[in-house]
Amino acid sequence: MSSNRRNFLRQLAIGSGALAVGMPSFASSPIVPSDRELKQALELSGKQQRFNMSGYAAPKIDKVRIGFIGLGMRGPGAVQRMSFIDGVEIVALCDKLPDRATKAQQIVEKAGRPKAKEYSGENGWKTMIDNENLDLVYITSPWHLHTPMALYAMEHGSHAASEVPIALTLDDCWKLVETSERTKKHCMMLENCCYDFFELLTLNMARNGMFGELVHAEGAYIHDLRDLNFSKTGYESMWRLRQNASHNANLYPTHGLGPVAQCLDINRGDKMDYLVSMATNDFMMNAMAKEKAASDPFYKEFVDKPYRGNMNTTTIRTNKGKTIMIQHDVTTPRPYSRIHLISGTKGIASKYPSPERIAFGHGWIKEEELKELYDKYTPEIIRHVGEIAKQVGGHGGMDFMMDWRLIDCLRNGLPLDQDVYDAASWSCIVPLSEKSITKRSNSVDIPDFTRGSWKTNKPVDLTLNGGGNTGVRNIEKKDASKQLNVH
Repeated sequence: MSSNRRNFLRQLAIGSGALAVGMPSFASSPIVPSDRELKQALELSGKQQRFNMSGYAAPKIDKVRIGFIGLGMRGPGAVQRMSFIDGVEIVALCDKLPDRATKAQQIVEKAGRPKAKEYSGENGWKTMIDNENLDLVYITSPWHLHTPMALYAMEHGSHAASEVPIALTLDDCWKLVETSERTKKHCMMLENCCYDFFELLTLNMARNGMFGELVHAEGAYIHDLRDLNFSKTGYESMWRLRQNASHNANLYPTHGLGPVAQCLDINRGDKMDYLVSMATNDFMMNAMAKEKAASDPFYKEFVDKPYRGNMNTTTIRTNKGKTIMIQHDVTTPRPYSRIHLISGTKGIASKYPSPERIAFGHGWIKEEELKELYDKYTPEIIRHVGEIAKQVGGHGGMDFMMDWRLIDCLRNGLPLDQDVYDAASWSCIVPLSEKSITKRSNSVDIPDFTRGSWKTNKPVDLTLNGGGNTGVRNIEKKDASKQLNVH
């Protein structure tokens, strides 16, 4: 970690290695912090906060001018979703590979929107940000590029929204926090699982005391990605496989952590204090690499690499004495699961394995009782755009609700549901889990990126007060019998 953080922005302007976008074979920059770096990160927690971005309402933007970076896996879907939202101008499209930007252009044109400017190449994203007057930079690039792109966007006057995780090192987490505070630009991690229907229901129920005092929560990302990670046409330059071959950590914690962290009011009444992380050995990835290399020389470089353990289990204790368990497994043949679970003194909610369940005693409530809870505690955003979101799509609609809410907040000058402190604290689990594993699963302290403001920060607002007026363009139903419009 840099001993003179004030020089960071000057170094950023110089360019050079601080924003290098290449990803060498297996020599990706280390994410596990040294003891000295961890100590310095914790010391930063005790310094005075420059400006509190929690609850910050940026100036209203009538028409949000967006530039997209990364049009491989997640980017095209984001472009399509945004094309349905009023008050949005899709200004620019950027990908390292020019054909991807051109392909995304077809989405813009099919939606009847003006043609966007196309950018490509290793540094095309910088050129895009330099040349275009963007209100929002929407980042769906490989993980190691999220931080430099978000920093560059904020430094050039744009709000930043990034796919998960937004940072891979403690240093990058702090850079994001300090840059967001200094520029007063939003830095949101696009944790779409916070907008899933059951997760929003349980959040609202928790706010209304239905589960009593929350005691424990669980989340996970269990998703067999072996075929995709080893696919030559999957992640560009095999970047995700390389991450799995370089870091023994909980590499993807935020899908499970984000929703339960909001239920527990993390950074808004409580904070994560320390974690313990444990991983199995790798029993799957190297074996698959060897099997593929036997018939295809392309895979020889992936043989006998220090692949992370197949299952990682990370446990977190909060300042108020509550616990969180987060698991990560993308390499064993198990059904998909995010294990959304919150447990309190009066009840419990659980999803995965399906069906979603709620209990206030020894047995799960009946289906008709669950329906009554949905009728009573479904948050306003779902009532407002939930059905439209299901039609637009994106993981059943949660992606669209996330995008619509982001734009509605920017247009109405409302605080975002997820701020830079959430982005940093949820993402820092990646390097800290690796640190714990290297210390034989000893506990590792978690920095307070809010610098004490967690004690007074207000919980996320589940209403649409002050907003809710962002329209959705006409959407054809599947039976093509009716046009829908939300205003």
